[in-house]
Amino acid sequence: MHYSLNPDIYSESVKLEPIRAGFGRGLKAAGEANENIVALCADLTDSTQMSLFKAEFPNRFVEIGVAEQNLVTVASGMARAGKIPFTSSYAAFSPGRNWEQIRTTIALNDMPVKIIGSHAGISVGPDGATHQMLEDIALMRVLPNMIVLAPGDSIEAEKATKAIAENGKPSYMRLARDKTPIFSTEESPFEIGKAYVLKEGHDVTLLGTGAMTAQLLLAAELLEEMNVHAEVVHVPTIKPLDEDVILESVRKTGRVITAEEAQVAGGFGGAIAELLGEKLPTPLHRIGMQDRYGESGEPAELMTYFKLDGAAIAERTQRFISDVPRYHQGF
Repeated sequence: MHYSLNPDIYSESVKLEPIRAGFGRGLKAAGEANENIVALCADLTDSTQMSLFKAEFPNRFVEIGVAEQNLVTVASGMARAGKIPFTSSYAAFSPGRNWEQIRTTIALNDMPVKIIGSHAGISVGPDGATHQMLEDIALMRVLPNMIVLAPGDSIEAEKATKAIAENGKPSYMRLARDKTPIFSTEESPFEIGKAYVLKEGHDVTLLGTGAMTAQLLLAAELLEEMNVHAEVVHVPTIKPLDEDVILESVRKTGRVITAEEAQVAGGFGGAIAELLGEKLPTPLHRIGMQDRYGESGEPAELMTYFKLDGAAIAERTQRFISDVPRYHQGF
């Protein structure tokens, strides 16, 4: 499938926008298309960009206040009554504070509540470790019935919001706070459960989710200068994984690197490790947070400090390729 990549992605003039801005636009558009869509927030309406929906549909918006357990429980009841509820808060609080209520009232009952975890990852920045949610991918993908998404930029977030509004399933969508590069276009495909090859290569597969995919594209460009041809695969749906696209790429390259702005244990890297362990054992290096919390700092500063920026990823990839032999099927 052809993927329309933003031609400015490698330029210093590439447009930057918070991924959550795409969610705000997508929720408003979904609300215009379906009057059963309702929105509930935990006193963070402007920060999560749910304010666009609130302004357009005030009678379909509920301000729950600082009560995250109540947020998702009320949403589950509204879903049982035939509505399509979207809830929003910082990911540190939802699912961080209310995971049991999500499990029991939403996932267990297969209620089509859409849980939006905003301000996830270390790029939350100055708010520091308490607000830098790094464990949400692991928490949410373990829940039966739950769909887990991490759109890569604001354009894709808008498409993903419209998609989960119609999927009839409990869904979690992870959003970053800071402005990130827009690497997709309006013509780029998006479908729940699909992964996309953004750049072809044969030396290593770089699997990215969320805003980390843009960093992988930058890393791949730097690797070309080292005569390393990396294949970049964007995985906006963490659960269910697009096993066919991922395994096809891995069979070609024989080496895998994953990148996420989250804990690698149980997160996106953990999901890929499980897939490869069961179906195609392959050398794997997981880039992300390695069993530690974040720190306070500016977003770009933190990405560099934790070696999650494109330059650091390129260096780590080159070293991985030098140290680890390529997998050959039949070993």
